Amino acid sequence: MKILGITILMLILLVAFSLGMDILLGFDLDNSIKHAFNPFLVKDVTELVLFLFLLVMLLFSFIYRKKKKGNKAKGQQ
Repeated sequence: MKILGITILMLILLVAFSLGMDILLGFDLDNSIKHAFNPFLVKDVTELVLFLFLLVMLLFSFIYRKKKKGNKAKGQQ
């Protein structure tokens, strides 16, 4: 769970940094947001499906690892 929290925190900080740099370069907020999410706008459908599949697998691995650790702790008692 800590890894997921750190990943989300890093994502938020890096997106904020990217938006700040775009604003300092003279872009308005709307264009800055478009630049930040541009890699997701130019992907093909198959690339998006693969990205979502990998994201779902990552989330399930976090859930499975947490559940597996919980079962080991109960088995040792």
